[in-house]
Amino acid sequence: MSGSCARTEILLGQQGLARLAESHVLIAGLGGVGGACAEALCRAGVGALTLVDFDMIESTDLNRQLIALNATLGKYKVDVLANRLHDVNADTVIIKRNEFIDRDKAQAIALEQDLDFVADCIDAIAYKTVLIDSCNQSGKLIISSMGAGGRLDPTKVGISRMDKTQNCALAREMRKQLRRIHASLKFPVVHSTEVPIKALPHQAVTVTDATPAGRPRAVNGAISYMPNIFGLMMAGHIIQNLLHS
Repeated sequence: MSGSCARTEILLGQQGLARLAESHVLIAGLGGVGGACAEALCRAGVGALTLVDFDMIESTDLNRQLIALNATLGKYKVDVLANRLHDVNADTVIIKRNEFIDRDKAQAIALEQDLDFVADCIDAIAYKTVLIDSCNQSGKLIISSMGAGGRLDPTKVGISRMDKTQNCALAREMRKQLRRIHASLKFPVVHSTEVPIKALPHQAVTVTDATPAGRPRAVNGAISYMPNIFGLMMAGHIIQNLLHS
């Protein structure tokens, strides 16, 4: 037994490795949560990853995002992460989508036949809602990240159903949106039960050619490890489900 998957094979066996190698996961949003999730999936041997994000790396990302380095500032996240993952595992098939997930794209993702799982790591509530509801309606497996910002305690992070979260303003707003369209709340989310540290006042969302105007958002504090913990927990949930599906 040798090579990059030797330690993984001890845990999963050849059959488990083969199951991951034939799996395809889409990661929507490649910030701190999505980047960590994608890398963990790649290192575990998931055969195909679709990376979706429209954003460029900024200096404010340096404190928490794996792909954020001084050398990568101003580069597209999909390009930087794809290169990093290829360097980790050249056998992984990487599909890059440098695009903003709007309503139409969210609905289309849910209908993609070759996807085994979707990791929702995007910020925009309206499009998170559409993506989640569309996946649930189509039977596509999905896990969603709630708010990692404003938290410091790693022991408060866990995975539960959307209707079981506590102390998360994002989850609370998501539930309102989902109930409004009579959508299910019985899907897994990564969240923290920690009461968040107060954010800065709401600020206007930057508008670019690729992104529509959105309502002002609160600016949450963020620490190096928390988004990565969220992403790693998402990856763990996905891998266990792929192995037992």
